[in-house]
Amino acid sequence: MTTKNATIKDVAREAKVSVASVSRVLNGLGGVTPATQKIVREVAARLNYIPDNAARSLITGRTHTIGAVLPDLYGEFFSELIRGIDLAARARGLHLLVSSSHDGVEDAAVAVRAMRGRVDGMLILSEYVDAAFLEENLPEKLPAVLLDSPVKSARYPVLNIDNRDGAIAMVRHLVEAGHQHIAFISGPKTNFDAQQREKGYRAAMAKHAPAATLIVVDGDFTEDSGYRAGCELLSKKPRPQAVFAANDMMAIGCLYAFKEAGIDVPGDIALAGFDDILIARYVTPPLSTVQVRIADLGRIALERLAAMLNPADKTPASVETLGCDIVIRKSCGAKADAPAAPRKPRKSPRPLPT
Repeated sequence: MTTKNATIKDVAREAKVSVASVSRVLNGLGGVTPATQKIVREVAARLNYIPDNAARSLITGRTHTIGAVLPDLYGEFFSELIRGIDLAARARGLHLLVSSSHDGVEDAAVAVRAMRGRVDGMLILSEYVDAAFLEENLPEKLPAVLLDSPVKSARYPVLNIDNRDGAIAMVRHLVEAGHQHIAFISGPKTNFDAQQREKGYRAAMAKHAPAATLIVVDGDFTEDSGYRAGCELLSKKPRPQAVFAANDMMAIGCLYAFKEAGIDVPGDIALAGFDDILIARYVTPPLSTVQVRIADLGRIALERLAAMLNPADKTPASVETLGCDIVIRKSCGAKADAPAAPRKPRKSPRPLPT
């Protein structure tokens, strides 16, 4: 025995509103009071109403789907980023389509082109994306928000993390805790976040520990590279007093190398990371780090993109920078201070040039 699916007319009759009102609510078109929206959504859920997405797309010209192209889908940073994006998308009745671009510029181009016609807008985080890439692969009228990108464009808003200042704050803290010889484990050379974090390390060392020799060991944001970097640093003469890794995953790999060699953290050497992924507080000792509100990064990016989907939105593209704070735990050998108050996001003072 088959059960007849509920129709939009059934929802309208049960909710005691017009079909047009139901359509506006379920298509996210606005013009309906919050009370009516609540009733319509409750009735639609109770009747298990399933909209005909193909028909709806033909009528509205929208897919109600957002695309996200990320460098990778592995690791706590990206899972937390996707969580932030998805929660914000679902709150707006939008679906999320995710792809990765970790195999190079052509892989990134394929991921972006594959979403054309299937999404209403895109969030793009990729080290391979520049102005020429966007011109070649994104349709002119497809809204997009760039994350962690050096691109300056009048068409695309950019949402960045304040990587440089975050790194400066951590190095300053390590110096104030009594460490002068601070080594740095860098990230991928072409990664914008990694570049900015290394610039912050170098700037802070020049200011706060000018007599110290800079020690930079290559990493690639993975635990394995952090482990290898830790082994290399243990062979340095003299050994660094502290190690600052460009992300928490490398710091955790480095911590394992130190423990394996019988080196006490922080008694023999201090250690800090960047990102404040969930596991950072559960390793032994808990990891001091620069806190990035990763889910907020995803949420705010989705909010910016959702605003761009509104034809009435005329907000010019700008670069917005999200502040980050240091979180002091036992791994750096300093007394934990109260965390700093979150800094407000910074926007570029004027629309970006074409």
